[in-house]
Amino acid sequence: MDSEGEVWRRRDGARRNHPPLVDSRACLCRVDAGLKTVTGAKKYVPSTKLCVQPSIRTSIHPVRPKPACERNRSQSPLLPGLPDDLAIDCLIRVPRAEHRKLRLVCKRWQRLLTGNYFYSLRKSLGVAEEWIYIIRRDREGRISWDAFDPRFQLWHPLPPIPKEYSKAIGFGCAVLSGCHLYLFGGKDPRKGSMRRVIYYNARTNKWHRAPDMLRRRHFFGACVVNNCLYVAGGESEGVHRFLRSAEVYDPSKSRWSFVSEMSAAMIPFIGVVYEGKWFLKGLGPQQQLLTDVYFPETDTWCPASSGGMVTGWRNPSVCLNGRLFALDCRDGCKLRVYDAGAGSWSRHIDSKLHLGSSRALEAAALVPLNGKLCIVRNNMSITLVDVEARDGAGSEDQRWETIAGKGQLKTFVTNLFSNIAGRSSNRSYIVHCQVLQV
Repeated sequence: MDSEGEVWRRRDGARRNHPPLVDSRACLCRVDAGLKTVTGAKKYVPSTKLCVQPSIRTSIHPVRPKPACERNRSQSPLLPGLPDDLAIDCLIRVPRAEHRKLRLVCKRWQRLLTGNYFYSLRKSLGVAEEWIYIIRRDREGRISWDAFDPRFQLWHPLPPIPKEYSKAIGFGCAVLSGCHLYLFGGKDPRKGSMRRVIYYNARTNKWHRAPDMLRRRHFFGACVVNNCLYVAGGESEGVHRFLRSAEVYDPSKSRWSFVSEMSAAMIPFIGVVYEGKWFLKGLGPQQQLLTDVYFPETDTWCPASSGGMVTGWRNPSVCLNGRLFALDCRDGCKLRVYDAGAGSWSRHIDSKLHLGSSRALEAAALVPLNGKLCIVRNNMSITLVDVEARDGAGSEDQRWETIAGKGQLKTFVTNLFSNIAGRSSNRSYIVHCQVLQV
């Protein structure tokens, strides 16, 4: 029989080898009985049971947390010899044209250059760049697109447009959040009118799906107000071909919802947002000319009066810094400016150098770019106009600057070979043009 001292020694040894008891109130596995969630633990513990003994290291020495330098030792720095914050400060200043190469350096650079943090810093520091994205249709009806870098005056290839829009007609195009280019609606040659919505992320250079529209429609009007996408009118299959319905897409909620119907059904062919109101002009069911105005703040429509801005309003047109501009000639070498005080298009900006009236030289788009007006023609030539320059500062032609001469040379060579081959020189034309900032 063991002595009394031997028994106490055995009990003391067992007490040392057994993990200490833990007060459930101080345990790391505390459970919120109301929300039924685990706080501070990875494993779920039912609130009806007692707290489980946590895993405790059986050592008399306290466990010291590893310093941050040891934790990150296995993770290489973004730039050797520099802290990550300084490395990011250097990388955000690299021109946008080189970002595709930077993503190939390593996984850390790839994650950095596809995240929102990197590009939000570029925007806050004023180093974000605007590129022009042009969507074209060729002679066979196929859709293609390219991006133009105005800083280095270079064209850049882009991933192919998804097949559902490769031959679609009458689809809309708009930009949300500055870097997302949306394609929506339209008519597929085989499937008819669509509700589909897709968008291209300029930060990741990839296409994504978005929630479908509520109605199928094509050849409709579209605009962006307060980073919300509005569509109205258009055409659809069925008995009621002309549409009065309108809807809005909020990207923050990722949801479409109906808004008030238009004053009259129409197929818009021109639209612009001016002074917080959306102006639309189009054709009604009887081929009559109609003009409607939408007030987003009150969700109301009303027919526009025949005078004022509507008279003399031509396509394309755009609002820049609160002023409304429109083209005054086919080749885009003369602009008209709307005078709100006089209620008429009384002012003009003329380059006094007209190119011609062929479809290749036709101005297809008018978009704002870096505080200037950008005129894009079907031959891919691009002209910038400094509309803020004072009338007395220099000659009139100094306001105009051609930044894409490659398009003109390409068109000349194409027309030359087309004439030799006996084919028509009208090979493609621009469908949409937008500016994205990254």
